[in-house]
Amino acid sequence: MKISYDSETDALYIRLVEGERQCRTVRLSEEVALNIGPDERLVGIEILDAREVLGSVDIPRVVLENVLLEQADARVSN
Repeated sequence: MKISYDSETDALYIRLVEGERQCRTVRLSEEVALNIGPDERLVGIEILDAREVLGSVDIPRVVLENVLLEQADARVSN
């Protein structure tokens, strides 16, 4: 997973799947869109006007709960 923020456009993107993929976009609102890839897999989430949508001047801290780090550790060691 990769989270990126563009302060010039105030856009936040959460990439859940690595690599380039053909996606279709499903708009949940004017500001929030889902990128859906092959097999209906969620590839990413785009948030426009991120500061307003997230309700904060600063991008909030990211907390991972119940995430299995064994897979990430295995990728790093290979």
